Amino acid sequence: MKLVIVLVNSILVVEDDEDLNQLYKEILELKNFEVHTAKNGQEGVEKFKEINPSLVIMDGDMPILDGYEAFYQIKKFDKNANVVMVTGMPDYQRQNQDAIKNGLIKVISKPLRVNQLVELAEKFSEVKIKD
Repeated sequence: MKLVIVLVNSILVVEDDEDLNQLYKEILELKNFEVHTAKNGQEGVEKFKEINPSLVIMDGDMPILDGYEAFYQIKKFDKNANVVMVTGMPDYQRQNQDAIKNGLIKVISKPLRVNQLVELAEKFSEVKIKD
């Protein structure tokens, strides 16, 4: 049996603001992360299932499927998924608390600072062993 160690440093950014989506992607790629993007929660869930990233950085308020519902669908698919919610909406306090009780790692208020973004990415990079 051959044992392979794989560094998983892929990140999924789910953000409906095209400029923010591109900005997060560029910053993380400068730090050598593999970055995938989605523009709404539904697309985010589909991409999560496809790429199984180390970390999902997701906006809370998006069209088609909001970040909270997308979070619950991702956790249903993979209970160990690392998801961080980034929101500019302070009135989501109750949703944030419920999501944290259900495995959301953290809620960050917008704007997300560059050092916060990089620290999150570095913290949730993983080494996975495949056989």
